[in-house]
Amino acid sequence: MSVIGHATQPQQEQGASHITLLTNPQYRNVLLKFWSIAAVFSFAISLYFALVYAGTDTTMGNVQRVFYMHVSAFAGAAVAFFVTVVAGIVYLRTRNRKWDTLGLAGVEVGLMLSVITLVTGSIWARPTWNTWWTWDPRLTSAAIMALTYAAYMMLRNGIEMPERQRTFSAVYGILAFSTVIFTFMITRMRGDTIHPNVIGSSPVNAKGTFEMVDNMRVAFSVNMWAWCAFIAPVLIWWRVRLQNVSITAEKRRADFLNDNN
Repeated sequence: MSVIGHATQPQQEQGASHITLLTNPQYRNVLLKFWSIAAVFSFAISLYFALVYAGTDTTMGNVQRVFYMHVSAFAGAAVAFFVTVVAGIVYLRTRNRKWDTLGLAGVEVGLMLSVITLVTGSIWARPTWNTWWTWDPRLTSAAIMALTYAAYMMLRNGIEMPERQRTFSAVYGILAFSTVIFTFMITRMRGDTIHPNVIGSSPVNAKGTFEMVDNMRVAFSVNMWAWCAFIAPVLIWWRVRLQNVSITAEKRRADFLNDNN
């Protein structure tokens, strides 16, 4: 028994040190700063690969470069909305407010990236489809997705009871992710869409398709990695930080008013 005890004690101490690092505010601040700097550099690198390295498409010309940010922004939005799903599930199990804060941050960041997706899509569509917008199944589903999460914000703010507000937000955030899945799958389920697919074969009626050569694939991968692994997570983290500051200020204000009364 003593041998086993001596063998497991260093492992326990090592595990405790890891937990201490994760809960240490100073360590988290350093990690956030490092990740933020990496996000800025990754964004700059992604722009270089999209605007310079990828080269000019022989069919669409320079407008094809918008595609890299357009698709990557949608992927980043999907990551943010999935964070909301995970946070909602954990909140419903633990009732810990920090998970509600994380879920809210995921929606806010995801909604912003969804707007970027719609705007860049319109910029790409104007010379490609000769219109800024068309009620194509993919475009319509993307708009519905954005409106669904915009409704999350409005409905959440309309609930006054904090516990009910957090529970509603968790359930809504989980169910709303179905619009993300539907938006991704719609071009694979409908043959009448004109929106091309990046992954897999495009529909028969797709307009604006192009063949990705090696340098385009590299540029696409770099942009996807930048938006999904750095930009979206860092924005969520900063939004959580700001929300925590707001919560702390609210508590201090309430304590101040109670002390004066």
